[in-house]
Amino acid sequence: MAKIGLDRGAAALLAGVLAGRLAGITYRDYHAAIHRARRRVSTGSEIANTPCGPVEYAMAGDGAAVLIVHGAGGGYDQGLEFAKPLAMSGFRIIAMSRFGYLRTPLPTDASAAAQADVHACLLDALKVERAAVIGASAGAPSAMQFALRHPARCAALVLLVPAVYVPRPGNAPPMHTSSATALLFDTVLKSDFLFWMATRWARRILIRALLATPPAVVENADVEEQARVGELLDHILPVSLRRLGLINDAAVTSSLQRFDLERIVVPTLAISMADDLFGTFDGARFTAEHISGARFIGYPSGGHVWVGHQKEITSEIAAFLKHA
Repeated sequence: MAKIGLDRGAAALLAGVLAGRLAGITYRDYHAAIHRARRRVSTGSEIANTPCGPVEYAMAGDGAAVLIVHGAGGGYDQGLEFAKPLAMSGFRIIAMSRFGYLRTPLPTDASAAAQADVHACLLDALKVERAAVIGASAGAPSAMQFALRHPARCAALVLLVPAVYVPRPGNAPPMHTSSATALLFDTVLKSDFLFWMATRWARRILIRALLATPPAVVENADVEEQARVGELLDHILPVSLRRLGLINDAAVTSSLQRFDLERIVVPTLAISMADDLFGTFDGARFTAEHISGARFIGYPSGGHVWVGHQKEITSEIAAFLKHA
């Protein structure tokens, strides 16, 4: 009996030592990851002090100006990464951080219309008279408002997996938010550490609930696309610097009304995937149907982050902008 007790005590001691070592490794790995993330977003951007308030932005490339209006969980870094192929195709990319993201503060009025006015203020600060605008996901409402409120400044409009109004039974919100996504807002999206842990141990859940993409679509994609999706997740860190923007986007996209689409007169392209778990496909098609001359491109699969179509979509956008 004494030997059994000794063995149990030794086992408990070993378990404690191993747990301590694991905690130490986790602590070290997390701090290395968050340090890299903070360093990544602390360089490469500038602040424009405009009459609408400070706006963070970064630029790349030369040519006709294209303003990138990022989606939920993004920032100038997400926009710049997406637009690399466009910068290489002869466009001057202006990637901004919207309200509540990174170094752009969240004002009292953070509506889509107010964001659209900030887009115009940023162009003024950069002495850009006209720009095409690409609004992705939760960035689409302000991109559309820019086309409506500042038509002389908008050369063309691209709506990528857009959060837009579509008639739904019972006035359901334009974007479908699952219970799992709502749970993420109340848990891991409140903490850099919890989000980092989720990227390590619950990646499949994040792909479905946060990136609104069927995990199987990612698993069946090529290595390059799997790496892109992985980078999308990893680059949400530090989530603490995007938290206010995420909360505001949730409020804006859950209460969108129908914009006066018939008054949008600029060349418009809308793109979505049928299996987007946020349900943007019908809204993108509806929007294109009600904007004169607009074109809609729909893919049967790819989820909210268009897995398997990155090169094709950027090529389509580049060709559209060159002829707009």
